[in-house]
Amino acid sequence: MKNILRTGVALATAILAVGAMAQQPAWKQGMPDSMSNSTLAPLAPKLTATKASDIDLNRLKLPAGFKIEVWSDGVPGVRAITRGDNGKYYAGTRPLGRIYEITDAGGQRSARVLVDKLDQPTAAYKDGNLIVMAVDKVLLYKGINQNPNVAPEDITARFNLPPQKHHNWKYIAFGPDGKLYVPFGAPCNICDLPSPEYAQIRRYNADGSGMEVLATGVRNSVGFDWHPVTKELWFSNHGRDWLGDDTPNDTINRLKVGANYGFPSCHQGNLPDPDIKKDNACNGVEQPVALMGPHAATMGVLFYTGTMFPPEYRNVLFNARKGSWNRNTKIGYDVVTVRADADGKNAKVEPFLTGFLNPADQTFSGRPAYLHQMADGSLLVSDEQSGVIYRISYSK
Repeated sequence: MKNILRTGVALATAILAVGAMAQQPAWKQGMPDSMSNSTLAPLAPKLTATKASDIDLNRLKLPAGFKIEVWSDGVPGVRAITRGDNGKYYAGTRPLGRIYEITDAGGQRSARVLVDKLDQPTAAYKDGNLIVMAVDKVLLYKGINQNPNVAPEDITARFNLPPQKHHNWKYIAFGPDGKLYVPFGAPCNICDLPSPEYAQIRRYNADGSGMEVLATGVRNSVGFDWHPVTKELWFSNHGRDWLGDDTPNDTINRLKVGANYGFPSCHQGNLPDPDIKKDNACNGVEQPVALMGPHAATMGVLFYTGTMFPPEYRNVLFNARKGSWNRNTKIGYDVVTVRADADGKNAKVEPFLTGFLNPADQTFSGRPAYLHQMADGSLLVSDEQSGVIYRISYSK
């Protein structure tokens, strides 16, 4: 009888817990009682196809000499872009669960869905092979450069993927060392980590072996690139929500192997968390290169190494800021440059691509998410909201 009672109590407790979770969506976790009536909520992407002719490019502003055009349309929810061979580009999505294969036939682009119904997939390409990584699955398209219809191999077991979804969408890329770099975000807005496998940046051999944990305390990095001179990895990181309009900042950081970046007890390098308290919370925390604005949703990171843009842009970091939701006055919705010394000192953030946000009425027409440098030195910018990819070029 006692065992039956204990089982009944446990079942009732589980049902209550599930009910509480259903009433409290994940994005509300950490919301203080004082903000319980807030109307702030995540902004859903459009997720339907938009034609190039329906994009008003006149609203978008760039420095003198730069030009923007729609490079590819009809790719709803498009995010990170990786270049393959033979004019192929691969781009992931989040809620749609797709990887697009975009073919550039010289002046004209076409897109097909390479794989569908995955959980927030993204992709990286190396040596004729495409790796697609979702929250719970890793697929290898071996030799896709020779056979575009090759059947994928499931290599999930090699990667030791954490099970929880929250902040487990990933940006992945191969580094100068030929290894695959993968971030694993915190499974919450703010919490003590349930296990140490979260809030990390890892790297693997190209085949998924040799896993190394490079950094901890990284709440949610969704973009990175390697400095052209130092070869150090610089990455974006999202600050937590529900600490007001002005804190904490999202950040750009340099990766130091073995360093801790503060989560959950310290944000932006110097801000102790009021909920997850720790004595001297920010002592020993690696400091950011630049503060990118509170809740600005700093996303794709790219060091410009081309020759099309003026010389003053060489080795400068570009950052797409998708734009805030957890803030009463919106910020972001743009692409900025971060000019800093090679050691990350003296950073200066400046606007580059603006016009998606109308400050007067707080409406927005696009959300820049990721960047890709083309072989000719022009820059691709994905717009997750509109489902298009822009091309930015320069001529004197």
